[in-house]
Amino acid sequence: MLNALQVITTVVVGLMVGVEFSVAFVINPIFNALPEDSGQLGRAHGGRMLGAVMPVWYVTSLVLVAVWAGVTWHHHGTGLVVTAGALLLLSVIMSVLLLVPINNQGKTWTPDNRPADWKQQMNRWDRYHYVRVAVIIAAFTLLVAALT
Repeated sequence: MLNALQVITTVVVGLMVGVEFSVAFVINPIFNALPEDSGQLGRAHGGRMLGAVMPVWYVTSLVLVAVWAGVTWHHHGTGLVVTAGALLLLSVIMSVLLLVPINNQGKTWTPDNRPADWKQQMNRWDRYHYVRVAVIIAAFTLLVAALT
């Protein structure tokens, strides 16, 4: 049962990392290369779509890591799992305090109602997102290391 928990947790966190990495280094660069209205509309749609699913994914990942840490509390590698959990918690805090407020505004924008500084706001979101991606990659790496 422990092996199943470890594999499921690692896969769930790994897929989350893949989605967030893709947003940072594939999806948003594509949107940024589109003509102004198309790119902004794409980011708004992505913000609505991923804004609905990612909170559940982040919390599920955090819960799975907490269960893993609890079940293996006196085992080798638990420190890595606890540290991964702390990093995932940091990513949730970053999301709530830094990224979600920008996303909540951006997902409602259209070419008719977007603010003049919308590109600067999206660039700020991107910078925060790069840091968050680095944090969750570190968490994922620790979980993989804890498997050995």
